[in-house]
Amino acid sequence: MKIGRYAVRFPLIQGGMGVRISGGSLAGHVAKCGGVGLVAAAGIAMNSEFFDGTNYMQAEPEAIRAELKKAYQIAPDGIIGVNVMVALADFETLVRAAIDGGAKIIVCGAGLPLSLPGLTAHAPEVALVPIVSSLKAAQLIAKKWEKGYGRLPDAVVVEDPDTAGGHLGEKLEQIGTGEYDQYGTIRAIKAYFREEYGSDLPVIAAGGIWDRADLEHALAEGADGVQMASRFVPTVECDADDAFKQRYLDCCKEDIGLIMSPAGLPGRAMVGNRDDIRLYDETNATVCRMGCLKKCTYKETGERFCIVSALDRAQRGDVATGLVFCGTNAWKADRITTVQEVFDELFGAEAGVGEEAA
Repeated sequence: MKIGRYAVRFPLIQGGMGVRISGGSLAGHVAKCGGVGLVAAAGIAMNSEFFDGTNYMQAEPEAIRAELKKAYQIAPDGIIGVNVMVALADFETLVRAAIDGGAKIIVCGAGLPLSLPGLTAHAPEVALVPIVSSLKAAQLIAKKWEKGYGRLPDAVVVEDPDTAGGHLGEKLEQIGTGEYDQYGTIRAIKAYFREEYGSDLPVIAAGGIWDRADLEHALAEGADGVQMASRFVPTVECDADDAFKQRYLDCCKEDIGLIMSPAGLPGRAMVGNRDDIRLYDETNATVCRMGCLKKCTYKETGERFCIVSALDRAQRGDVATGLVFCGTNAWKADRITTVQEVFDELFGAEAGVGEEAA
């Protein structure tokens, strides 16, 4: 799979998991094994040496550069990038910091990154990859980028809101109806770029990809690669606390459901403790200290809960009052493996060759 100027050994992007679930360790090891490793920019300052409790916005760019450095120490020649949510208040700052830190790919979801090419114009070698759930969104991005900046996406990720974890790009009432056709959307987007722009850019399936059978199905249905996130949580190299990983091992299908994020987006997570998440903020009189989102009902009205704090608690190991995002297949996790073992299962003997070469 080729994304912009970068030839990826295996057609796999490790999905971005915010608030330090996918930091430098996980991204570096995925890149070392021959995939695209992504550091998630959202909440990267939390639980970092740069954050003193009062300087969140100043700590964010420092933390993203540090995580990229860590990833490149693991995989000096790897294809390492950053996932930056458009909904973040410091979206522009984090994009620029990612480029400063050497990110080769910038993946953007949780909103349409209409201004992204302008922010990266000084670094044309950086590949730009939006996450969408519809042909309409892909068309809007393509038209805006081509007209305003003279460039197109280097790849497009199509996320299935019925299966993906974390924030989802669909209205709550539209999720789980059975009407969404992910692979029909993928084929339509591929046809659109081919017919409208003469471009055969890779279109990548995200959501619900867990094993080799899922990978082979995605490729057979027209995807050029897959994005996987939840599968990499129960690995030695994942940046989360062991208790967070254990939550994946302990969960069952019924534990996984939908929440409404204070960002105004639905999200998929382990929902059994949703009352305890909210109660934590009430009991501790939590106030918005970070201002991490452009729009946030908690910041504006105190509704719901402080999402970056809830995610941070979970990442540190407090899965009782913290928020654990996950995809629909997280219940399939039954042991802690290594990133290399995941690649071995997905790609066979060739994956081992890739690790030795790295």
